[in-house]
Amino acid sequence: MINWQYFPKSDEAPSIVHTVIDAFEEASKRIDSSKFDLPSNDVLAEVCSRLQAAEFDVETGKKKSEKIFVPVLFGLNGKPEKSFEADAYHRQEEFVLEVEAGRAVVNNQFLKDLFQACMMHGVNYLGIAVRNVYRNSNDFDRVIRFIDTLYASSRIRLPLKGILIIGY
Repeated sequence: MINWQYFPKSDEAPSIVHTVIDAFEEASKRIDSSKFDLPSNDVLAEVCSRLQAAEFDVETGKKKSEKIFVPVLFGLNGKPEKSFEADAYHRQEEFVLEVEAGRAVVNNQFLKDLFQACMMHGVNYLGIAVRNVYRNSNDFDRVIRFIDTLYASSRIRLPLKGILIIGY
């Protein structure tokens, strides 16, 4: 079962969010974390074709030519000086997607994803896919509680227009 929450909760999710959710829902029987213990790259592979059909650039392997790089800093002659890798990126909609598995919460990978998306040029929306079930933890619920707290507090203002959390 696919769960999802869009933030800020006061905003309606844009159509690109529903496109991403549809890709996960189509693959849900093959990626369900209550039944399968898939690594993140296998989950990404299951949603890849749907994302590519929606004009996302999607990481397809470990070679540099198969990875997606989103610039952070620009140097001499306007060439990217620093970039971060993304699992998928929709340039026109300014949406970056990260797919995580076991280390999403245990190693706080979702926080690294959030930080990197905030630094990326041309990114206004972030999607993070995490397992609903990981060992004895509900990672989706834990990430939702964290992001909910982040938006409820007035201590940090994010440069993103929205964040989508997907539980698979």
